[in-house]
Amino acid sequence: MPHTLLLVDDEEKVLEFMEPFLRQEGFQTVTAKTGKDALKAAKENKPELVVLDWMLPEMSGIDVCRELRKMSRMGIIMVTARTDETDKIIGLEVGADDYITKPFSLRELAARIRSVLRRMEGQQQFEETMRRGELTISEAQCRVWKRGEEIQLTPTELKLLLTLAAKPGIVYSRLQLLQGALDDDFLNDERTVDAHISHIRKKIEDDPSKPVYIQTVYGFGYRFGDRL
Repeated sequence: MPHTLLLVDDEEKVLEFMEPFLRQEGFQTVTAKTGKDALKAAKENKPELVVLDWMLPEMSGIDVCRELRKMSRMGIIMVTARTDETDKIIGLEVGADDYITKPFSLRELAARIRSVLRRMEGQQQFEETMRRGELTISEAQCRVWKRGEEIQLTPTELKLLLTLAAKPGIVYSRLQLLQGALDDDFLNDERTVDAHISHIRKKIEDDPSKPVYIQTVYGFGYRFGDRL
């Protein structure tokens, strides 16, 4: 069954640019031009992934992203004309799985969409349920609990956490996490990993400034604590 995509942009020309190509690539598509229409379309059509423009009338793409994250774990790719690194990190911090900067090629967009969908489907097999310290991580249910209280993670955050928690003490470089956990076809920004790790820490650590679960190995990458 084809994956359903929600394409959100206030410019008709951009939608006309994206939609025919993505349909040709085998996706079903739904479109929206405003933030409010995007939220309505997401509720009605339940897309697996949203391609979401940053600049929208009525409410920004960032605000829409926050609301979508409350609704489900659907994939979200932010589309932005902003090139500042801080702006990109903001998108990841509010729950986006990836971002793409205008102008972009349709082939790159399709590849990024498939990359996020693969993360969601989970090609790598993990323990069905992992217990790490006060965390319970269910790969089968795509859910995480701490002290019995459920923690909401995005598909990308969950894949990163699963990868690290599956092998406590093993150090992963940012490049390894991009290639493996994130399945990123565009290995040009290893700091994307840092943004996702920062967001995960805010959700699972008692004190994100002194992480116990996801530890930084300076000069190399990250590992999951093995003394929990």
